[in-house]
Amino acid sequence: MKYSVNIETVYRELPFEARFAAAKRDGYDYVELWDWTVKDLDAVAALCRENGVEISCMGGDGPFSLCDPAHAGDYIAFLRTSLQAAQKLGCKRLAVHSNELMPEPHPYAADLFLQYSAAEKTAAMIRTLAAVAPEAEAAGVTLCLEALNVKVEHIGNFLQYTKDAADIVTAVNSPAVKILYDAYHMYLNEGGIIETIRTYLPLIDCIHIADAPGRGEPGTGAIDYRAVLQELDARQYDGMIAFELFPKTDSAAAVAAMNAVRRGL
Repeated sequence: MKYSVNIETVYRELPFEARFAAAKRDGYDYVELWDWTVKDLDAVAALCRENGVEISCMGGDGPFSLCDPAHAGDYIAFLRTSLQAAQKLGCKRLAVHSNELMPEPHPYAADLFLQYSAAEKTAAMIRTLAAVAPEAEAAGVTLCLEALNVKVEHIGNFLQYTKDAADIVTAVNSPAVKILYDAYHMYLNEGGIIETIRTYLPLIDCIHIADAPGRGEPGTGAIDYRAVLQELDARQYDGMIAFELFPKTDSAAAVAAMNAVRRGL
């Protein structure tokens, strides 16, 4: 299994430029980013080369909603620019979501949910992902569809369950469209992390880890991540596992907990 650390949430005590070296020092060959549009891509590429790390995943969608049929053209255009950015950085994954990611807390626009049925929103997601999938395949980039929790953050987000993400990925039927399974979000929405992994692992290309409640490091909540990682190891999962969490005290303590879970296999 390959491990990554999200340097938007961990190492926040450090300047952004210093976080690449910190991740490498702590045993991570991959780092994860969020919004690439606010980054100097040339500088990020140089920092990756200097520190011997790769970008495992970054955000693919911008100020548009994948589930809104009226946004299809704009969404596709933005996703194409994200593919170009991913190629420039050597990033192999782009996270995509049903709705525009807005500052929290923010209930997603009620008019969108009244205007379209669930079937119409699902169909829009399938059409748009299918339209871009051949370009993602050619670029060597996987579009990773992530469901989000609606209990604490992302109130009203359309895509809430792994099964629904799996149905969309299966309908698109492309090796470049997979699931980003966020264990924190899905623990809150649906529970059954190990059962879900057993059912949908062939469709999963990236797994996010944070404990719940609280979205902190392993050991600060109720999720048994040693058991989760043991299950993944037993099933020979070879995708990415990314620690996307907010340290409860400081990054050093969080990284110690992250690495302890990794060693627990």
